[in-house]
Amino acid sequence: MNGKGEHEGDEEVRWLDEQEKAAWTGLISLVLLLPGKLESPLRQEHGLTLFEYLVLSHLSEAPRRTLRMGELAFLASGSLSRLSNVVKRCEQRGWIKRSPDPADGRYTLAALTDTGFDVVGRAAPTHLRAVRHIVLDALSSTDQKALTRIADKLRIVPDDFR
Repeated sequence: MNGKGEHEGDEEVRWLDEQEKAAWTGLISLVLLLPGKLESPLRQEHGLTLFEYLVLSHLSEAPRRTLRMGELAFLASGSLSRLSNVVKRCEQRGWIKRSPDPADGRYTLAALTDTGFDVVGRAAPTHLRAVRHIVLDALSSTDQKALTRIADKLRIVPDDFR
C-alpha cells in the first residue's frame, strides 16, 4: 500500500461501506461456521463428515444411484481430488463402488451400494433435523427465496469444471 491507502497498482481500493461490511461479515461467518454446525451431529451419530454425507446423498437421489465422478464432485461442491479421496474411503467401507463408464471409458462412475444406501438413509433424518434447526426454521418463506436467489448469484464453480 502507498501512503494514501491505495494499492501500488493501477486499481484503487474500494473500501467497504457499513452495509457492505455487514453483508460480508455475515456471509463469511456463515461460510466458516455453518459447515461445522451441520457436520457435528453427523459425526456424533453416524461417524460421517458433511462432505461424505453430501456425496452419499447425491448418489442416493441419482438414477440407478450412479453418477460420473465429475458430476458428483460438482453436485457435492468439492474438487475431483477431494471427492476421489472420500470415494476411496467409502469404497473401503463398502458404501460406493467405482467402475469405468461403459458409455465412455474416459469417465469413472460412482455407484452407491445397498450398504451405502442404508448408511445415508439412517443419517438423513439427523442431517435434515440440523438443516431445519440451524437454517430453515429461522427463515420465512420470503427469506428462503432470497437466500436461494443470493446463493445462485454467488455460486462458485470449482476450478475443475471451468
